Amino acid sequence: MRRRLRAEPRLLAGAGAGFVAGAVIGALRTGQPDPAPHIAELSAHGTGLLAWLILGPLLGVVLARFTSRGMGTGPAVAASGVLLGMVLWVIWSLSLLPLLVGEAPRWSAPLAGQAYGELIAATMAGGLSAVVLIALGPLIPAPAARAAAQEERTRIVILGGGFAGVSAARRLESLAPRSRGWDVTLVSRSNYLLFTPMLAEVASGAIEAHHIGAPVRVAVPRTRFVRGEALDVDLARRCVRVGAGEREQELPYDQLVLALGAEPTYRDLPGLAEHTLTLKSLADASAVRNHVLAQLEAAEGEEDPAERRRLLTFAVVGGGFAGTELLAELRDLVAAVARFFPDVRGEPMRYLLVHSRERILPEVSAGLAAFALRQLRERGIEFRLGARVAGATERALLLEGGESIEAGTIVWTAGNQTSPVVQALPLEQSAAGAVKVDACLRVPGAEGVWAIGDCAAIPKGDGQHPPTAQHALREGKALADNLAAALRGGEPRPFRFEGVGMLVALGHRTAVAELRGARFTGFVAWLMWRAVYLGKLPGLEKKVRVLVDWVVDLAFPRDIVLTGAPDRLSEHQAEAPAEAAS
Repeated sequence: MRRRLRAEPRLLAGAGAGFVAGAVIGALRTGQPDPAPHIAELSAHGTGLLAWLILGPLLGVVLARFTSRGMGTGPAVAASGVLLGMVLWVIWSLSLLPLLVGEAPRWSAPLAGQAYGELIAATMAGGLSAVVLIALGPLIPAPAARAAAQEERTRIVILGGGFAGVSAARRLESLAPRSRGWDVTLVSRSNYLLFTPMLAEVASGAIEAHHIGAPVRVAVPRTRFVRGEALDVDLARRCVRVGAGEREQELPYDQLVLALGAEPTYRDLPGLAEHTLTLKSLADASAVRNHVLAQLEAAEGEEDPAERRRLLTFAVVGGGFAGTELLAELRDLVAAVARFFPDVRGEPMRYLLVHSRERILPEVSAGLAAFALRQLRERGIEFRLGARVAGATERALLLEGGESIEAGTIVWTAGNQTSPVVQALPLEQSAAGAVKVDACLRVPGAEGVWAIGDCAAIPKGDGQHPPTAQHALREGKALADNLAAALRGGEPRPFRFEGVGMLVALGHRTAVAELRGARFTGFVAWLMWRAVYLGKLPGLEKKVRVLVDWVVDLAFPRDIVLTGAPDRLSEHQAEAPAEAAS
């Protein structure tokens, strides 16, 4: 105990506070009549004060220890002191003290009532110990042992707050309680984990945007969170430069996890960055919804038939999951709200998907892709397969060969690239710019650096693991296990995972699903899509909110309120607020 007190100044202060309280209470209790004469013999021989001088410091040490982590505020310490005084009364006055004089413990109500005065004394001792400990608080130095432990903590920095990064942080939290000496920091531009499979439904107004974003601070409460953008990584100095607005900071690391995901790339094609929308974030999804509604509003008052046709043409580039689901959802959105626009209600709407390959949805089997193609064509969606985009203008999408497709809405989902921070690192990368890792998710040639998610090229036989959400989740858990094993002197294990399957929503309560080799289409697949993704949505609150959104969508029409400022593509069509006010 003496060694422990020397190592913990707070415990020493607690002992001193308890000694003061014990001396005061012992002095006040000496000479007072006791309703239990035989027990009072101890006080009669002068040992009452001695007992309090022993019990007081013990009470103070327990109080200091109990309030040393997360309960150090004044009211919390005072309440804890009173509570511990009551516990002392039960243990000492009702149990141990009677046994010392050869009597049975006073556990019955009548006998306990006889010790009421001792209860008051014990609670006063606990409260007084708390008051003295609070007063000594500013004078207590940081414990040397704890300060040394802080310096020796392994600093783990995770860059990226997507599925892979958050999954790794959550697993590390479960593997490394605070006492293990791991200091985990997660850096992300957004303070929420985005559930990307439901982005298309946000763009169509079927789900509220913030309902598919789980706060990172809630998902990983014991991980330090830094909202900012990783600007660069210095592998030699082992630190990361992070920017948040005009403020920058450096985060040193012992172990670094790259989980920065991917972002859109326009392949240096002219006009795409300026004249197309993307679908990578909640802001993107809301911008797509607002833009589509703005096109309907503009077409409602447009007298030129050619311009009206352009405004009512909705084009998506990219026939993968994101592009196919998005165009299907946009078709449902326009069909649902067209009745509110009488001038365009009878006008033909044009929906066009441009894809460079010969079939859409290359991630699923050819049979399911063909079913999806038929279903979408039956609903009036056009497909330009094997067509490559050459660029875009303010009014049209340009294809190779000189063809121009006039469209009021163009959404680009055809290409992704790794973060520029990752591309700038002197590490071996794949043709797509992803960092090459070994089977255990370590980056060769960079000590203490790991990579997972879309920014990592993870080997799988002769190929690579696909950049899907289900793989990212498993990669995060596997990385945390391997990192923990490496820090404890163990051997990391190769990452192995076979995807459970694929689900693709096609709008109009239709989908295709491929799970463990079994294939489903139509309404059944749509129910499976909703059930699976609702179950995987993080947090009970988000599940309930999305479920309510779906029920509301069944019972009421889609909302046509334009939220926020006009998007950058339709801003020229909106009246300036100042001019409108005048």
